[in-house]
Amino acid sequence: MPAIVDFVNVSTVGLETSPVADALAGLRANEARYFMNKYKHEFAVTPATESQETMEYVNRILREERGIEIESRSLETSRFRVENIDIAYVFYESGLSINVMYTIDDPKKRAVGIKLSDGMDVPAELEGKFKFARMKSKLAGTIRGSFFVIKGEY
Repeated sequence: MPAIVDFVNVSTVGLETSPVADALAGLRANEARYFMNKYKHEFAVTPATESQETMEYVNRILREERGIEIESRSLETSRFRVENIDIAYVFYESGLSINVMYTIDDPKKRAVGIKLSDGMDVPAELEGKFKFARMKSKLAGTIRGSFFVIKGEY
């Protein structure tokens, strides 16, 4: 059953096993606020154990595009469409968040976003492959993020 993410009263529900649960909850809330403000879309998450199709989709893109296999256990996912963009998120126990933004009608606007919660180290499988920019968030503290353009068809 999907749960709507509240970005006013930030909760760690579903993320309790993460060593950076508070920061990861803030990161998740930050994403929820973005989609509400930009698209008027309520951001809902599902336990990863109940969303195998989303996990397989994100894992396939990571593997085929960059040869990346995320080591951390996935906790939650989200998958939805706003306007002409298919969006998938995975939130990992380590504090990592990966999103796929796949524009339906414009192959040049397809990308994978990678965000690191405040207080987490860069995972070994991403080390040296990306440069991370820093941004401040009232909900999530300092977020480090990077991205890459998707070249294939998914």
